[in-house]
Amino acid sequence: MQVPEPLAGYVAAQNARSVDAMLACFTDDAVVRDERREYRGTSSIRGWMEETTAKYNPTLEVLDVRTASQQVLLRVAVSGTFPGSPIRLRYDFTLDRDRIARLEIDG
Repeated sequence: MQVPEPLAGYVAAQNARSVDAMLACFTDDAVVRDERREYRGTSSIRGWMEETTAKYNPTLEVLDVRTASQQVLLRVAVSGTFPGSPIRLRYDFTLDRDRIARLEIDG
């Protein structure tokens, strides 16, 4: 399964729990939607990444990849320190050239 960059870099950084490497995959004005909350810009997204990584210790396993133009949909199994682990989620990415402009995470 071929995961396009920068998503492969994001998944690897997430699994290594490297907030700096994860954040480097995003545009400066990126938007993330997770758990009914929205995070705009790198400062807000960094806070979300630090909180989520510390709270859940997540690891991603890509199960499926679908691409359409600048949209990439990943189906992932997320394992971590939360009830029901592992769970399957949908990561819906919008790319801007070689970086992530938007990420929406849904169950």
